[in-house]
Amino acid sequence: MGSQASPLATVGILSIGDMGVGIARLLIAHDYRCITNASDRRHDATRDRAQKNSVALVDSDIDLCNTADYILSIVPPRDALATAQRIVDASSHADFKGRNNPLYFIDLNAISPRSARQISDLFSKASPDVRLIDGGIIGGPPSQKPDGTWSRPSVPVSGPHKLSEAQPSGKQLAETLNVKHVSDSIGAATGLKMCFASLSKGFTALAIESFTTAHNLGVTDQLRAHLEEYNPMAAKTAEWGLVSMPPKAYRWIHEMDEIAETFETDGGFERDESIFRPIARVYDLVANGTELGEEVTEDRKRGKTADDVAQIMGAGTKRRKEKAE
Repeated sequence: MGSQASPLATVGILSIGDMGVGIARLLIAHDYRCITNASDRRHDATRDRAQKNSVALVDSDIDLCNTADYILSIVPPRDALATAQRIVDASSHADFKGRNNPLYFIDLNAISPRSARQISDLFSKASPDVRLIDGGIIGGPPSQKPDGTWSRPSVPVSGPHKLSEAQPSGKQLAETLNVKHVSDSIGAATGLKMCFASLSKGFTALAIESFTTAHNLGVTDQLRAHLEEYNPMAAKTAEWGLVSMPPKAYRWIHEMDEIAETFETDGGFERDESIFRPIARVYDLVANGTELGEEVTEDRKRGKTADDVAQIMGAGTKRRKEKAE
């Protein structure tokens, strides 16, 4: 791939985090041009990451909308609505140019179906010519294997518009991104993502509390030994979850609230039956009450073992208790 004289299409990506970079690399390797607007970022890290990965920078959201054929929104869940509003504002501005093919906005954020429907309402009222696709990402960022092939997450999407029917090159884009159209209803794809994420991230929260409490009691080794003997799958999943979680905890705070919203609104569970609002507070403690919240994926320093995570969390809960007293 990568040999064509001109790109198949131009894809805007907001923003260039770990997942955004992985998707940009995948698309560029398959003859797509990727662009982003990082002009409002508070620091240079996003711009540097974009430039290092051949993602072109534009000066404004209006430039992004005028240049891109497709815009992928991949931001922390708390920023999903504001990011959609940015594109609504830009695409309804007087400087937004007429085009032969409609602009597609593909929301791939970890949000509830209710939030997805709110975003749909934003576009239908203020920018109806932009075609919204509801979606989610299940799995880690794309990465190239030694043999040149790519590992890719699953990208379930839903809504009345099918990416495979879009122009230009929508069919190829859907295949490259591993898109699966699961429903014609806005909210179905985000709901699927929420149901999936609840099992993995919910279990990691249980592991945080379990291993931290075992550490405080001095029985971490015994907990691990019993898990390995009687529930080896849980032992492996807990260890991996604890170690990989710290750089992502800040993103997961709002995502847990979105899962709770999903289960309450679309699952029919009462608020006092919803377990994910307290789980959001667990990740809030990780991100804002311990040094684990300072971890970044590219430069890990602490929390690289389950024991270290438990030790740091134990110290964090102790500090909080002493402060309260």
